[in-house]
Amino acid sequence: MRRVVLLMWVLIFPLVLKAQIRQSVLADALSGYSAISQSYSLPETKQYITIIDFDLPSTQERLWVYDVANDSILLSTHVAHGRNTGVKKAEVFSNKPNSYQSSLGFYLTGETYRGKNGYSLRLDGLEKGVNDNARVRNIVMHGANYAEQPFIKKHGRLGRSFGCPAVPRTVNKELIDLIKGKTVLFIYHSSRDYQRDSKYISRVD
Repeated sequence: MRRVVLLMWVLIFPLVLKAQIRQSVLADALSGYSAISQSYSLPETKQYITIIDFDLPSTQERLWVYDVANDSILLSTHVAHGRNTGVKKAEVFSNKPNSYQSSLGFYLTGETYRGKNGYSLRLDGLEKGVNDNARVRNIVMHGANYAEQPFIKKHGRLGRSFGCPAVPRTVNKELIDLIKGKTVLFIYHSSRDYQRDSKYISRVD
């Protein structure tokens, strides 16, 4: 009986994790991944999409690393949005320097470095007018104390960044090492402007 229960758990557990990602968001992520893989040389050994769902409040885990090849979730965690993007929920977005807002859309992860926020990962925006100023704006993935559970318990929400997808310091290095080197990052929101302007998921007339 115990072996049957364990086998069922092994089979069901990945589906439980996957269910945390809304299926419509996953479908958009996979659609974009497919298009990007035809234009860019993506690593065969790291067929990953990091998905951020900014429709969800910052109190929830809303970042997942999805393994396309194995249809599984490798990691999930909290992630902060830009301070001018919203308070508890992300609401407005910008590609402009000094806006202190998050940018939506598809990115490729770049190289790592150590800066004022510690171990960090550079990001290259792939969508013109949506996120292609990421390098100019120094939009990177980095760790932050304000992206951790104790901050939520004290303030009822995560803190906010200058526009970067900031993650808990407790998972920062593990996450960055997992996705660095030209894997796909997709930052989603149900913004009509983004869905109209995106070169990968546009479906608004």
